[in-house]
Amino acid sequence: MQINNLSNQKIINSIVDTPSQHKGRLTVVGAGPGDIELITLKAIKALENADVVLYDALVNEELLDYAKNAELIFVGKRKGCYAYQQEQINELIVSRAKSHGHVVRLKGGDPFVFGRGSEEMEYAASFGLEVGMVPGISSSLSVPAYQNIPVTKRGASESFWVITGTTKEHKLSTDVALAAKSSATVVILMGMSKLPQIVALFKSEGKSYTPIAIIQNGTRENEKLGIGTIETIVEVVEKEELSNPAIIIIGEVVRHRESLMKAKLEYSSDEKVRLSPVETFNG
Repeated sequence: MQINNLSNQKIINSIVDTPSQHKGRLTVVGAGPGDIELITLKAIKALENADVVLYDALVNEELLDYAKNAELIFVGKRKGCYAYQQEQINELIVSRAKSHGHVVRLKGGDPFVFGRGSEEMEYAASFGLEVGMVPGISSSLSVPAYQNIPVTKRGASESFWVITGTTKEHKLSTDVALAAKSSATVVILMGMSKLPQIVALFKSEGKSYTPIAIIQNGTRENEKLGIGTIETIVEVVEKEELSNPAIIIIGEVVRHRESLMKAKLEYSSDEKVRLSPVETFNG
């Protein structure tokens, strides 16, 4: 088994790290959450050796500078408007791989966390393409971390859920109701349109005063933050004008940010270290 794993890794390295010789191949690459420095060296190598890059809306376009010799095609969606449907993206991967060589499918965060990367790899492989995958730093972990919110903390949370807020049927995932019953940290992606439903579920479990944070455009220069409780968060969102793309973090770990900021304030002589009104809890 170990021999097979090593062999598979050599194949992936060959796919990612070597220039194309017009033998059709696909590399699905995670671009990280938005900060251009949060991308892996292997991802950069893949971009440098790409003939075509198909990139999504959540990808920081500065990363495309690494793909100096590639055709760049935007295939993402913004506010429900699709540049390409998924079936068209699949077909584009295959056609460009056969005509150009090495296609890099660049996705925000990690392609295997609600990124449909596995589906695209399976489709490409069914047409005889070589396929490889480069993991990315998932926004579900890194975006809270950038705001000093750990998803686990001793004494506060022993586990965490990462849930899509909107299923393919455009409904709230039933897993949110299950997560609301637990003491785990709950991280919800693509859930802003379902925020009132999410709040109602947690209230029904007696968690009106549970801390919650919403981070829009995480790790980017235009990042926005709103912090409150289940009881107050809808008002916070309206006041701070928060919207997609955003991540919702629910749980006692959210208090870590406030306690850390207070410690910084207490022990720092920097006058700039201050808590804003939205960063304190109402409850």
